Amino acid sequence: MSQIQVAQSKLETLKKEALEKIQAAPSSQALYQVKVEYWGKSGHVTEIMKEMAALPKEDKPGFGKLVNEVKQALEEAYVKAEDGLKVKEIEARMQSEELDLTLPGVPRAVGSEHPVSSVTNEIVAILGRLGYSLRQGPLIESDFYNFEALNIPKNHPARDMQDTFFVDQTHVLRTHTSPIQVHVYQSEKPPLRLIGTGAVFRCDSDISHLPHFHQIEGICVDEKVSMADLKGTISFFVKEFFGASLAVRFRPSFFPFTEPSAEVDCQCPICKGNGCSLCKQSGWIEIGGCGLVNPKVFEQSNIDTSKWQGFAFGFGIERMAIIKYGITDIRLFPENDLRFLGQFVTGGAL
Repeated sequence: MSQIQVAQSKLETLKKEALEKIQAAPSSQALYQVKVEYWGKSGHVTEIMKEMAALPKEDKPGFGKLVNEVKQALEEAYVKAEDGLKVKEIEARMQSEELDLTLPGVPRAVGSEHPVSSVTNEIVAILGRLGYSLRQGPLIESDFYNFEALNIPKNHPARDMQDTFFVDQTHVLRTHTSPIQVHVYQSEKPPLRLIGTGAVFRCDSDISHLPHFHQIEGICVDEKVSMADLKGTISFFVKEFFGASLAVRFRPSFFPFTEPSAEVDCQCPICKGNGCSLCKQSGWIEIGGCGLVNPKVFEQSNIDTSKWQGFAFGFGIERMAIIKYGITDIRLFPENDLRFLGQFVTGGAL
């Protein structure tokens, strides 16, 4: 026999052997091993290609063509066998693996609103029933909106670097939500009932203060507004938020943007006025400030003070949450500790 006949005979023998092993492969893994053995990188069919170098020049093209035909035939047989084995393996798996629908389900973690968001939404909902609508404003305010328009002159202590984060000489991270009312005064006409809320920033951090916290305030502007209206609004809110049995009291105070001004206290909702660690045994907790809008604030926004009057009140949202839920440390709010947040989930734990 000539060299080309010997090489062709070997090739046909390898093809027959490979096809038989492909048909007999019991699994996908065994089938893949046949592929590696015969036409893989170092397989028998691949190795026989090396014999081409010893063939006469005129026999090489025909032998190369024959090798490619054998490889193609083996690939086609391999794909067909692989598809059949996959179907059999899936059927066997379905027979061996059963799903017991009577088993209890896997418990899933249940999330909830952050207490700050929850308290904010509750306050907005309560005041919304009195006709107040929500407004928001920028976190970075100019000196005018954060201070001057609210009757806080340039020498006021609130401008001190120890209290305020200055972005540059004329802009600050807002220290309160009160600039929102100035924006509203300049863009809307009285009568007004609005709620301003959002994050505020001050250089302060301890067990009861954060450098980044949240406030909410209410503003009412109308032709006839008095302290009686203010006290009635706040008393209604406190009873709706903390409980109808709690008393409210007002203490004289001072704020540049209200005159007269007052601090608002409510009976401790934890001890009901009997005295506890949260209220420092006094039975009362300060919840915010309020007052009639200072005419100078209206004048800065060209509101006619001979016709319009108004009142304003504001609360720290984290403080309201602390009082409502008896939380001992304000620094727990921004930490996102699931052990803390899980206490506020309705119907389950995080």
